This record gives sequence, structure tokens and C-alpha cells, in this order.
Amino acid sequence: MKKVLAAVLASMMVLSLAACGGGDKKETEAPKKETEKATEAPKETEKATEKATDAAKETAEKATQAAPAADGEKLKIGVCIYKFDDNFMTLYRQELQKYLEETYGAEVTVVDGKGDQAEQTNQIDNFISQGVDVLILNLVQASATETVAKTCADAGIPAVFINREPDAAELERWESEGVAATYVGADARQSGTFQGEIILDTANKGDINGDGKVSYVMLIGDPENVDAQYRTEFSVKALTDAGVEVEELFAQRGDWDQAKGQELTANALAQFGDQVEVVFANNDAMALGAIEAIEAEGRKVNEDIYLVGVDALDEATAAIKDGRMTGTVLNDHMGQSHTAADVAIKMANGEKVDTKYTVDYVKVTE
Repeated sequence: MKKVLAAVLASMMVLSLAACGGGDKKETEAPKKETEKATEAPKETEKATEKATDAAKETAEKATQAAPAADGEKLKIGVCIYKFDDNFMTLYRQELQKYLEETYGAEVTVVDGKGDQAEQTNQIDNFISQGVDVLILNLVQASATETVAKTCADAGIPAVFINREPDAAELERWESEGVAATYVGADARQSGTFQGEIILDTANKGDINGDGKVSYVMLIGDPENVDAQYRTEFSVKALTDAGVEVEELFAQRGDWDQAKGQELTANALAQFGDQVEVVFANNDAMALGAIEAIEAEGRKVNEDIYLVGVDALDEATAAIKDGRMTGTVLNDHMGQSHTAADVAIKMANGEKVDTKYTVDYVKVTE
């Protein structure tokens, strides 16, 4: 109750200040200029990112009108991440924890699954025994979703699954049985399509050697992960839908890992040489590894080979700017983490939510 009164008083103070005229104009111009100076991202990408996070901001504004918890205590939130050394999920979990703590004053505990589903299952059981109010789950294996969802439901703890999309049948089960579970992520089909479209936007539509077909290498994250499946399928589908003939030279599992991305690309180039025209990587980490292999072979991206990834990591966007990578697709960790947090708070407070929330991807090129 005290927190609610404090929030009301804070709001009244803000309104009082606004009524006084908004402060001195000169004082507000200085930080504005510094902010503009510090922003180095391409304007188009920045605008697209802002658009992608609008829905999350709107959800946050509505959610913050409610008290953090019915009894006035801090909400206890358990967060399970499939492994901490994943580049994208590092950005995601850090922003998720920061947002939950600063926006909602929640007590957040984040644990590392270390890529081991058995260990992560134990972590989930521990959170349940501790009586957390809600769980946010980035599973090691998406195939474990049904089992984990049933465990959480039996314990009466709502669950927000993130990043790795459950299959359609499981989402339908949540809806039909009224399970307190939801998925927050992005449509991986869109990311794959955008990868293919980036190749189609090149001068020769990926056909560097002019033999009438695009010969490619595919670096697959995890074949069991639906994101990897969709990115693999729809990147190529974008080409074939546009009437472009394709030839798969090499496709192997790289587990989202940079070192494996380098190793697999090196193997593909050693085996197929100049036949390789495009390298599709399911994520930027593997694409960054591919850059090392490509340059070690004396090949030059955008001249005799193309390379695309997904995530828009800082290192990847820098590589695009330097001409060492053709393009990537922004996987909006800000929009997704904020949406996941907002939905988790609603569920912890007993509010009904949808079974699925998605945030758009954005194409990023030079």
C-alpha cells in the first residue's frame, strides 16, 4: 500500500512540475545534443527499432498502473537462461533483469542452464520449491516445453517462455486448457525471409559466378530449435519464391557458436572453394566465425562471397559497416525482454494474457 501511495505522490509531483512550464529550455538542450552526438547507429535501423518496441512500451505503461503485488511484497521472479555465454541471450537477460528491477522493483534471480536440460530442469524445480511468483524460461531444449509447462501449472506458477518458440500444438493446448503460460519472441520465419531478401537485393541476387544458380552454405544453430528450422528453411525459400535456382553445398549444425561457425565455414570452403557464393548463418555469432574463415581463405565479402546472419550484434553491425559482412537481421532484445517482463508481471498479478506475443525483426544492411 505504501508503494502505491508513493507512486501516486510521485505522479502528482510530476504534474506540478509540468504545470510550472517544464523548466529552463537551455538546460534541456545540452543533454539533448549530447544524446544526439552519442548516437552512432544508422538512422533507418534506429527508427525501425523504435517502431519494433512501441508495443512493449505501451504494455509497460499499462502494467505499471498496478501495484507490484497484491500483498505489497516484492514479486519474486525466477529466470532460466539456456546458457550465459550466448551473445544474444546475454544482452537479453541483462536487459530483462534491469527492466524488471527498475520498472517493477521485482526481486529477480537469473540462473545459467549451461546448455544442459537436466540441470535446467533442476533449476526450475528449485524455483518452484522457493515459491516464486512467476517463471521466465529460455529452455535448453524447446522440445521440453510441454513437460515444463505442466510442471509449472501443477505448482500453480505462471510461466513465460521466451526466445525458443513452442510448437503450435502446445500453444493450442495452453489456450484450450486455460494453462497459465505464454510465449514471447519473434517469428523466426520472418528473420529467415529477411536474410533471403538481403541476398536478393545484391546486384546479382547472390549468383556471383553467373552460372544461373545460387550455391550456398548453411550454418544451422540447433536443428531441434524451431528458430533454427525456420531460418534455415525461409532464407532459401525467399530465393526460390523469387524464381532463383539454388544449390545447397553444405549444411551443418553449429550450435549458435562462433568457434563452430568458423570451423564449419573453413571446412565448406576447403571442400567447395569458389563454388560457395553465399553463407547463411542462423545467428551472428556463427557469422562472425565465418568472417574469420572467409578472410583466411583470401575471399572478400560482397565481392566474391556473401554472408548474412541474425541478431544485429554490435560486432556484426560494425562488420557490415566495414564491408566484412553483407547483412544481418535485428532480433530486438529490448522489445522482447520488455514485453516478456510486462507480461510476467501481469500473470503474477493474476491477469489473463494471450498465449503468444511477437516482436518484429528488422533488416540491417550497409
